[in-house]
Amino acid sequence: MNRYHKRQASKKFQVILLLVMTAVCSIFIIGCSPTNLSNGVSRSDRLVDFIIQDPKTFNPILTTDATSSDVLGYVFSGLLKTNGLTAELEPELAESWEVAPNGKEVTFKLRENLKWSDGEPLTVDDVLFTFNLIFDERIPTSSRDIMRIGKDRKLPKLEKLDQQRIKFTISEPFAPFVRYMGGTGILPKHILEPTLRENDASGKPKFLETWSIRTPLDQIVGSGSYMLAEYRPGERFIYKRNPNYWDQPKPLIKNIVLQILDSSDTALLKFRSRELDIFNLGARVKDFQLLKALEARDRFKIYNGGVATGQLFVMFNLNQGRDAKTNQPFVDPIKSKWFNDVNFRRAIAHAIDRQTMVANLYVGLGEEQNSPISVPSPYFFPPEKGLKVYEYNSEKAKKILTDSGYRYNSENQLMDADGNLVRFSLLTNAGSNPVRGQVGSQIKNDLERIGITVDFTGIDFNILVDKLDNSRQWDAIILGFTGGIEPHGSINLWSTTGNLHMFNKGPDAGQPPIPGYKVADWEQKIEDLMIEASQQVDENKRKAVYADFQQLVQEKLPLIHLVTPLALSAVRDRIQGVQFSPIGGALWNLDELTLKAD
Repeated sequence: MNRYHKRQASKKFQVILLLVMTAVCSIFIIGCSPTNLSNGVSRSDRLVDFIIQDPKTFNPILTTDATSSDVLGYVFSGLLKTNGLTAELEPELAESWEVAPNGKEVTFKLRENLKWSDGEPLTVDDVLFTFNLIFDERIPTSSRDIMRIGKDRKLPKLEKLDQQRIKFTISEPFAPFVRYMGGTGILPKHILEPTLRENDASGKPKFLETWSIRTPLDQIVGSGSYMLAEYRPGERFIYKRNPNYWDQPKPLIKNIVLQILDSSDTALLKFRSRELDIFNLGARVKDFQLLKALEARDRFKIYNGGVATGQLFVMFNLNQGRDAKTNQPFVDPIKSKWFNDVNFRRAIAHAIDRQTMVANLYVGLGEEQNSPISVPSPYFFPPEKGLKVYEYNSEKAKKILTDSGYRYNSENQLMDADGNLVRFSLLTNAGSNPVRGQVGSQIKNDLERIGITVDFTGIDFNILVDKLDNSRQWDAIILGFTGGIEPHGSINLWSTTGNLHMFNKGPDAGQPPIPGYKVADWEQKIEDLMIEASQQVDENKRKAVYADFQQLVQEKLPLIHLVTPLALSAVRDRIQGVQFSPIGGALWNLDELTLKAD
C-alpha cells in the first residue's frame, strides 16, 4: 500500500490507498504551549496540529510509517494534486497533462520557472530522476509496487521530450495511471543523485542512509508550500513558508506546528486547553458529546463528513510455511488448520457483535464495515446491492462450527475434530489507539460466548510490525488501514507477492522461497481481479470487477472487517476557509486557509 507523501493535514490530499498503521512509542512529552515556542512564532501566525510519535525518517522514498509521511507531506509536491471535495485531479508542478487516445501514454508539462526550496531550478530532469529512483530495484520502497502494470507487473517507461515535458508510456491500459504518476512527490536530483552513485561499506547505495532524522533541516530540500524550520524530538516540528513555492503568495498561513504527542488522550487534553487547533475524533468518537457541548464556549466547530475512509479488521495468520533456519512452522499446525478453514473464519465473523461496537465504542457515530473498499469510494459495492455480510448471530456461528466437525465439551468449550481446545492469541497496538484495545476486549468476550478462548494482548507497534514482517509468528491481529477513493492503492495487500500481504506473507524480494509456503487459489483470484480492475478504463466495467473483488473477499474472509467511524474533526473557528470532507479532511486546501485573531 502506498503511503508516499500522505499527510494528516495537507493541502494536497493523496487519494491512493496506502497502508497506514497507527504507531505507538513511549515518548517523554514536553508541552508545546503558546509561551514556549521559539523562532518568534506567535499564535496569530501559526496553525497547530499534532502527530503521534516521532518520524523514523525524512526520506520520503523509504517511509514505512504514517508519521513520517505526515511530517513530509508539507515539504514535497507532485505533478498534480487532488481536490479534497471532488477527488478530481488538478495542476500542481505540472500546469497541464495530456492522455493519448490509446490510454497508454500521458505527457505532463511543467510550469515555467519552478524552483526548489534552496532556490535551485526544478526541471524535467528532477521528475525523470524521481521515477528512476523509485524504479531502482536496489531501493526498498512500496511506491514501486503500485506502479507496476498488469499481470506482467511492468513499470512505465519515461522519456524527456524537452525542458518542460515528460512522457510516461505503459504496456497496457491502467486506470489509475495519471493519478499515480501525478500524485508522486518529486525529489531534487541535485541533492540526491550522488547518494545513488556512492555505496557504503556493505555495498548498498548511500541513499538508504540519506535524510535520516539526524539530518540538518536545511538539507531537506523540497518544492511544497512549507519547509522544515525546527525539530525537537519528542516535542514538536515547526514549518515555515517556502519562499520559492510556485503558487505565491500562498500559503497564507505563515507557520505550521506539529506537536509530537504520546496518545490521543494527550491530544484531547491539549485541544481542550486550546494548545491545538484541530482534533480529529477518528478513534475518539466517544468524546463527541463532550466536545459538542463545548463548541460555542470554546469557539470551535465539529465537522461531520459522513462515513470515513479506511478499514478496521481482524485477520488470522494463514501462513503454512516454516522458518528456514529452524524448520519450525510459523503457526502451530493445529491452529493453522483452524485458521485456514473458511468456515471457521465465517463463524468468527458471525460471532462478533459489530453493532455493539458501534453503539458502545463509537457511541453510535459509526457503521458496520463489510468491504475492503472505503464507503466514500465510487467503487464501493454496498450490501443493499448484494455484498455478502455477516450479521451477528452466535447460534449461527456455533452451527457453522459443529457442521464443520467442531464440537463442545461438557464445559461448553469448543474443541476441534481431533479433540484440541480451540484457543488462540489476539494482538493489536492498543497504546496510542485505545479503541483497538476495546475492540480486542469485546472480540475476546464475543468469542467466549461460542466457547473459544482468546488470549488478548496489546503490544508495542514496533513489535507488532516485526511479527508481521519478519518472524511471521502470530495467530490473529487487529489492525487498521487508511483508505481513499482509489482501490488499487491496496495492491500491496492483495497481491500474493506484495510486501503487505500480511495474512499470508511470502518471502520478501531477494529472499529464498519459504519451505511449505502455499498460496490458495482464491488468493490468486483476488489478485487477478485487482489487476483486471486496474486494466479497465471503462468506469462501469471497472466498478463491476471491483464488485466481484469485494464479494470474493467477503466470501473467503482473509480479513474480517469490523466497523468504521464517521469522519469527525473539531476545528478552531480561527481557521477560515475550511471545506471539510471524508476524503480530504479539514486541511486539504491548506494553502488557501487563513487565521483570524481569537
